[in-house]
Amino acid sequence: MAGCTLYSALDLVDGYYQILMRESDIPLTAVSTPSGMLWEWLVMPQGLSNAPATFNRLVTQLFRPMRAFAQTYFDDIFVHSRAEAGQTAMEVHLQHLRHVFEVMRANKLYANIDKCVFAAEEIKVLGCFVSSAGVRADPEKVKAIAAWPPPRSQKDLRQWLGLANYLHKYSAGYAGLARPLSDLLKKDADWRWERRHQDAFDDIKASLQRAPVLALPDETRPFSVVCDASDYAIGCALLQADDQGRERVISFQSRQLKAAERNYPVHDKELLAMKYALVKFRVHLLGSKPFVVYTDHASLRTAVNSPHLSQRMARWLSFFAEYNFRVEYKPGKLNVLADALSRRPDYELAHISQVMTDLYDRIRLGYRDDASLGPLVRFLAAGSDANVEWLTPRQRARLHRYEWADGLLHYRVEPEDPPRIVVPNDKDLKYDILVEAHDAPSSGHLGREKTYASVSQKFWWRHMYKWVATYVRTACRSQRTAGSR
Repeated sequence: MAGCTLYSALDLVDGYYQILMRESDIPLTAVSTPSGMLWEWLVMPQGLSNAPATFNRLVTQLFRPMRAFAQTYFDDIFVHSRAEAGQTAMEVHLQHLRHVFEVMRANKLYANIDKCVFAAEEIKVLGCFVSSAGVRADPEKVKAIAAWPPPRSQKDLRQWLGLANYLHKYSAGYAGLARPLSDLLKKDADWRWERRHQDAFDDIKASLQRAPVLALPDETRPFSVVCDASDYAIGCALLQADDQGRERVISFQSRQLKAAERNYPVHDKELLAMKYALVKFRVHLLGSKPFVVYTDHASLRTAVNSPHLSQRMARWLSFFAEYNFRVEYKPGKLNVLADALSRRPDYELAHISQVMTDLYDRIRLGYRDDASLGPLVRFLAAGSDANVEWLTPRQRARLHRYEWADGLLHYRVEPEDPPRIVVPNDKDLKYDILVEAHDAPSSGHLGREKTYASVSQKFWWRHMYKWVATYVRTACRSQRTAGSR
């Protein structure tokens, strides 16, 4: 579906009932009723053990010649088209639909017109929304997750995590965020809902509410994979460059390490993260064009040539041989995406939530004194009473990138990026945000690139990178001076 601009979704009505039973098998479907009557099914009923496979096989085989523009999943048919060969997207799409309808007519398959969508720019596909921009989570599912009250028992928590796990591919570092909650579900764990659990609960909600639009995989382009491991989790992401050469995320994946895996040496943890990535993205990577795996552990590039291999590593290297890839070293300061997947620290210290709450309150107050942002905030908060004359020409041109939520102004640098909180023009406020990102106990005194990546995940202001570079350079100089004394 990558690169397509028009989509249609067809839903077959009573799919099983459109398949006739073999005449010799009709007596096997007989059922008796309380009135003493004996009934036999002339069409395939629901409930037969082989009914799903039979129906899916029929649909798959009928539309197999059209796989280039029509995908099927049980009773759903998804048609997608783009402009080509001098024809518009609509002209091509009508031809594709005609081919699909001809097959349906020839095989007496009927669609439910009330559930069909034709020639739309976005359609719902298996619980998500697909468009030319990519794949985004179903807002109704995200809304249900966000509206869920704090769980009162392990059963409540397990139900909520089951729903949240369904959307985990949209969240970077999901395994790290969910770790405190997963600990509550362990065998013999006492149910005690503490502040750190509430913080993790809220962080997952926020992560999914700000989920980015993921790219659609294009099998004609090479993929790349980033992976990393920490002491408690492994994470990876599948990426692909778009037409402008920008690397876009297709899927995030992460999980917590098992008790035994936490005892692995660092080298083995990094290899485990690589193996996990290849397993998760197998459907895209196996048999694809040569791809690159980026890691911040330099020794993995030569692991295959090591004369001393453990049995575990030998098994993994045998698995890696199925794929056509090369490993490239990317230092941690540059491999910030995978590093964030495995090392999300924001759930480990309970004080962070309070710090962020204080910063948010100061940001809300700062809008009032910001001559540039004040009119924009007033416009977005006014709703139907807003007057576009309040805005500057620059703000009008970028108005579609701004959002107003919970008293905070958000901005998208690119349309597919998650929204970030706009920080008012307050030097002290910007300085305190950088202090929290660089000097707080949870940050570990990150370098320039990681500090920028950490700050830019949540916040935005003009010339942020220069601010970060200046602050980190000054902070490092101060540390060296203090050390020499």
